[in-house]
Amino acid sequence: DRFRFERDRSRYIVGRALLRGLLARYLETAPEELEFQYGKFRKPALPSGPWFNLSHSGSVALYAFSRAGEIGIDVELDDADFARERIAERFFSPYEVSVLRSLPAEVQPRAFLTCWTRKEAFIKARGDGLSLALDSFDVTLAPHSTAALLRTAWCSEEPGRWRIEDLSDRQAGYIAAVALRGDGWRVV
Repeated sequence: DRFRFERDRSRYIVGRALLRGLLARYLETAPEELEFQYGKFRKPALPSGPWFNLSHSGSVALYAFSRAGEIGIDVELDDADFARERIAERFFSPYEVSVLRSLPAEVQPRAFLTCWTRKEAFIKARGDGLSLALDSFDVTLAPHSTAALLRTAWCSEEPGRWRIEDLSDRQAGYIAAVALRGDGWRVV
């Protein structure tokens, strides 16, 4: 009921139904038998795994599943108009804003969304949601930079504990990232 438009409501319902179906296939059980638990910030989980996350933007949805640990994923449609807003100055770290504004103007919208999806994937993997201030950590965002967590305000060792992978597909028109604690994993 929180969605204003029927299209968004339908996408939400279909996305959750697909998630339930995919999880049921992984666990070889009926979708209706899945019982979710919810973390402090309402992130759903299954008591016996796997860990999972879902993100959608427009008609694009991405799902992430892991047996290795908490996982976060984010996707955004490649929308230059959204990225031109002064959102970066309000939410990104001073370092990220500096890097973003140093790039050529035509590259900034994509770099903004690259930063946004990497940050979102990280906070979703942690289970913090937007309770974690987006300016309290830095991620890479410049074109051709390897996706990475660079700094956290709370622990200098934290960046070395995480890996972020870029899943963007410029041809398909979306920018995406996935984050997971640890190094012993790969995107399949």
